[in-house]
Amino acid sequence: MERLNSELYFQNCHIMKENERLRKKAQLLNQENQALLCELKKKLSKGNAKSNAPKTILDLNLGSSSSQNPSSSSN
Repeated sequence: MERLNSELYFQNCHIMKENERLRKKAQLLNQENQALLCELKKKLSKGNAKSNAPKTILDLNLGSSSSQNPSSSSN
């Protein structure tokens, strides 16, 4: 029983370590995504200003609202 408990403990430690690694990766990807989105909005804004088109920018965040803060979810 003690051996099984020990194995489960180490599995749990490994899972928590992997979870933290994935959480950090998700945060970095989210930051990169936000930076690219900002860059895209700036380019679209400049393109609209040059062509005298209506100054509307699509809200590209609509589909990614659930991934705004991946570290806030409790697992």
